[in-house]
Amino acid sequence: MNAVQTHDRQTIPGIKDTLAVSSGKGGVGKSTLAANLAVALASRGLRIGLLDADIYGPNIPGMLGLDGRPEIAGDGGQIQPLASHGLKAISMGLLLDAGTPVIWRGPMLAKMIHQFLFNVAWGELDLLLLDLPPGTGDVQITLTQTAPLTGALIVTTPSAIALADVRRGVEMFRQTEVPIIGLVENMSSFTCNKCGHDEAIFGTGGGEQTARQLDIPFLGNVPLDPLARSQADTGTPVVQAHPEAASSQALAQLAGAIGTHYLTA
Repeated sequence: MNAVQTHDRQTIPGIKDTLAVSSGKGGVGKSTLAANLAVALASRGLRIGLLDADIYGPNIPGMLGLDGRPEIAGDGGQIQPLASHGLKAISMGLLLDAGTPVIWRGPMLAKMIHQFLFNVAWGELDLLLLDLPPGTGDVQITLTQTAPLTGALIVTTPSAIALADVRRGVEMFRQTEVPIIGLVENMSSFTCNKCGHDEAIFGTGGGEQTARQLDIPFLGNVPLDPLARSQADTGTPVVQAHPEAASSQALAQLAGAIGTHYLTA
């Protein structure tokens, strides 16, 4: 198969690095992880932006407690991102009335993604995170062709089905010459808060084994934590509301690894 053309990539003024947060399938907790990772990175003093690239199913506004419509300002009509939890964010969910579906084909999706990348007043950022929709569809192809992606983070669960889809996602980034900074295994285990028993609900060790087989760095495990889900519903990510939680500590370690990667690159 021929590699996807990447010659149309443009730089985004003021943004040092861009990281795609990706998953081969839905339901692996990618958006929750992306939101918490962004907040954890911002808490380390990095200037962070979060672009919700899931045009059909934008969840980032709810997870960050974002409310209101972005303003349009300046001679170029730039979109002003909203600020929350120490970072800047933009999402299709901020431009729509609640419950309004997006019924667009590929060309319209590509145009919206281009607007979010190049017509948002991001200002000076150390890192822009892009929360991709699951899979390897139109949005992913548009981003890998046009966005100056300096890395991709792969999110999976230990389940065999999720891991099979990881391989397709990794191949997409390799064909488009986007460096994969690593793989993180989400929902790796569940610890009962009453008896303390640790249960590997989706299996064990699959993420690390897959990373080794695909020759990409394994960046660790994030446990399945009911607090992460409940905090996502409140608009205050678990890393901020409950930094002592096991999931928060795992996400803080992940943020440390990613922050170190970009600061020393």
